[in-house]
Amino acid sequence: MGRELKERFPVAAETFAEADEALGFSISKLCFEGPEEELRLTENTQPAIMTVSVAAWRVLVGQGLKPIIAAGHSLGEWSAHVAAGTLSFADALRAVKARGRAMQHAVPAGQGAMAAVLQLDAAKVAEACAEAASETGLTVQAANLNSPGQTVISGSAAAVEKASAICKGKGARRAVMLPVSAPFHCALMQPAQEEVARVMRGLTLADPQIPVAANVTGSLVTTADAARDALIRQVTGAVRWVDCVKALVGHGPQVFIEVGPGKVLSGLMTQIDPAQKALNVEDATSLEKTLAELATTPFR
Repeated sequence: MGRELKERFPVAAETFAEADEALGFSISKLCFEGPEEELRLTENTQPAIMTVSVAAWRVLVGQGLKPIIAAGHSLGEWSAHVAAGTLSFADALRAVKARGRAMQHAVPAGQGAMAAVLQLDAAKVAEACAEAASETGLTVQAANLNSPGQTVISGSAAAVEKASAICKGKGARRAVMLPVSAPFHCALMQPAQEEVARVMRGLTLADPQIPVAANVTGSLVTTADAARDALIRQVTGAVRWVDCVKALVGHGPQVFIEVGPGKVLSGLMTQIDPAQKALNVEDATSLEKTLAELATTPFR
């Protein structure tokens, strides 16, 4: 993950070196070589994905691209703020490592769960969660409002299973349990949110140089105080990705570029607003394809 960018672009190599120094261990080696079981630990996964994402973003900037707006899904919101200049890359890395550790330890292993509900209106998913919570006395709520046809729910395992069954009864095409290590973006993450708040109090933030969409509200933030509040509250709050995308589109960009591993967000963009052009950069091949697409785009 990220090795090709590091080998071909000096700015990417510098990014991995900066990450290793900031964290005090070789996150680059973990990205390039594993072992996978160590990379899958949330406290390692989060800084690893951020490092690859920032490396890809810096490579794009080196090609002359300047974003007018930014957003990121969950962890990605932190990377978006690095791109916006809200906080330094080193501070963000150390903070998300602490965030990952706190999220992993907030709920004992096996007690929490998440499930993706497909093809059911978000309002009906919320109803199902409320019914399941009432019947079980346990926590379950919408965690990621990813697209009109996909809502992820999170909470206590028994409540998530109950809500999944209720969703199917309300007409959901499927409700798929997800292979996650903890129930993210729900009230069970309150201990982790408190730890993130403690860490954030020690960081210096600047006003974003470009607007950044806040997961927890779906609106744009333009001040350091609003950014700090959004990053803290998103630990227990739902990722309102549909609203984030609508806020981005309303700001008037002509092309969206997803940076970092995978292209899940590009796929969600197609579901939310098919009229938008979404490209991605995660390695040299995708970079070349994106630059070729941009070369033929008649920008206003």
